[in-house]
Amino acid sequence: MSEMETKSLGAQDAQAVFDDMHRIFHAYKEANEERLAELEQKLSGDVLVEEKVARIDAALDDQRRKMDRMLIEKSRPQLALADRVTDGISREHKSAFRSYMRTGEVTGLKSIEEKALSAGSGPDGGYLVPVPAEREILRRMANISPIRAIASVREISTATYKKAFCPTGPAAGWVAEADARPQTANQQIADLTFPAMELYAMPAATQTLLDDAAVDVEQWIAEEVNTVFAEQEGAAFINGNGLGKPMGLLSYTKAPVSGWGWGKTAYLPTGVSAGFAASNPSDVLVDLIYSLRSGYRQNGRFLMNRKTQAQIRKFKASTGEYLWQPPSQLGATATLMNFPIIEAEDMPDIAAGSFSLAFADFNRCYLIVDRVGIRVLRDPYSTKPYVLFYTTKRVGGGIQDFDAIKLLKFDVS
Repeated sequence: MSEMETKSLGAQDAQAVFDDMHRIFHAYKEANEERLAELEQKLSGDVLVEEKVARIDAALDDQRRKMDRMLIEKSRPQLALADRVTDGISREHKSAFRSYMRTGEVTGLKSIEEKALSAGSGPDGGYLVPVPAEREILRRMANISPIRAIASVREISTATYKKAFCPTGPAAGWVAEADARPQTANQQIADLTFPAMELYAMPAATQTLLDDAAVDVEQWIAEEVNTVFAEQEGAAFINGNGLGKPMGLLSYTKAPVSGWGWGKTAYLPTGVSAGFAASNPSDVLVDLIYSLRSGYRQNGRFLMNRKTQAQIRKFKASTGEYLWQPPSQLGATATLMNFPIIEAEDMPDIAAGSFSLAFADFNRCYLIVDRVGIRVLRDPYSTKPYVLFYTTKRVGGGIQDFDAIKLLKFDVS
């Protein structure tokens, strides 16, 4: 089967999954309407109807995950195709890296290091993967890691990134053409610091696999580490405590919207412990949306896990329309009140006092810093007959604009 035929087949499969998802959503709405009718008539739900709604809800989530996986796979180019256009130095580095991975030969990489190309070993040992392979690993991680896909990402060449900010905003004023320009009020300038922490993985291979000329070692290392890197950093970007890992969205000091100040994340309470209000439960979602200033709100997204989304999926507008809607086209995301939903399983389940839902302009809110270079250290001795590849990357993260995010607290206050 040709490459074009394979891509066409993949597109057809994705379309079929997309169509099935919409069909299941219609079945979900019908089952939920039946459940609501039972509640109105008997003041208690039919167990069989409740189970039917739960089964369809689970099937809907399964279709979403299946479609996401297919779209990710469909968008992955082979590294060999992504690296067709390289200069002589890049090709030299690529060839030397492959020789190192297969045999442990370091002469070629050391030669490149001597040319001061910043492509050799560092004080912690190991060698940098070729640039195209590094870019492909980061691109794949963005497809898997929910926060990396929506946050700002900056590459750095140092251990720490510092960003100046003014908590009160820049001082400004109006003045006529010929008027004097009085001095503006003094501004307070401070630094936000984003250190890059070390994230590692240690895939193993047999020497037989490495000796196989048909195996693309760069492709293999990318496939081995991108998922585990994405899962680990994805968890840290939400719940990390800043000690040896990035500072997560939910780890900062929190304050109610009325008492918010810079350096804290603001929240709105649902008014009910461990849940939404019994009547008009979606009202607090409207309040959450409009608690974000308009400059941020136009790029707002909801962030929650699958269980929270399943509960919100039942909410309806006064017109009877469901507030949650499936993706309108292939590659799109589900929406809530016309704002995209980002599903992150590291967000907490709804519980008493939990912060299980966020609404933010994540591109302006959260900053990820990537230290340039993914490093690999070959270890053929520790677990013979396997060869270990100690693979590290340095990444940091934290909130850069505390005004761009609002949380929902599932509590009375």
